[in-house]
Amino acid sequence: MKRETQNILLILLGGALVKIAVNGDYLRYVKPAQQPWIIAGGAVMVLLGAVAIVRDLVASRAAVPHEHGEHAHSARPAWLLLVPVLAVFLIAPPALGSDSVIRTEARAPSTAAAANAAAFPPLPVGNVVPLTVNEFVSRAGWDAAGTLNGRTVSLTGFVVHTEGSTLLARLVISCCAADAFPVTVRLRGGEADHLASDAWIQVTGQVVPGTATKENSYTPDFAPASVAPVPTPKDPYEY
Repeated sequence: MKRETQNILLILLGGALVKIAVNGDYLRYVKPAQQPWIIAGGAVMVLLGAVAIVRDLVASRAAVPHEHGEHAHSARPAWLLLVPVLAVFLIAPPALGSDSVIRTEARAPSTAAAANAAAFPPLPVGNVVPLTVNEFVSRAGWDAAGTLNGRTVSLTGFVVHTEGSTLLARLVISCCAADAFPVTVRLRGGEADHLASDAWIQVTGQVVPGTATKENSYTPDFAPASVAPVPTPKDPYEY
């Protein structure tokens, strides 16, 4: 690969990193805490590429060309790579969704929560309590005090259709999308059966006690009182 091509690709990659960090697309790949590092890394790449290009231009002007016009056209093939490289680096793919949930078995709640039922305090006072899907599944599977029982909660996630069931799912990440694992809730009643896979919804309702077990990968049943479509959130993951 020519030096001109390497420098251009370095600038494009750095620019792509800065772009997704600024417009929020980086949330499809990593946790919010990684944003400063992405911006810094992208800026360094752009700076290094720019410095290398300026250095090569100065060196080429100082050199005596062996053939007239040779240096004027040396970088042209590299510039022709702009279009495919831009398509690769600047068009962000969608976040992980239902296909990832189907391919990956839902994971049990954390062992720390399992070992200490006292880790679950009483739910806040209110007619409807908003919870993350991860917390809901953890409480349903491990809370010996049954703090979910009889309480109406609100969950937000995307639809997954698998093996005759309709699930509400979220993907949980520790660092980045590469370590994502699903947490799922089985929706009873059929209100969401007609919705497309990956459609984002907010459901209110109650847990069906005793339905989150090791045998079903801690996927509790949920009896919805309402199901409403919602826009895809900017940050699609839970942490």
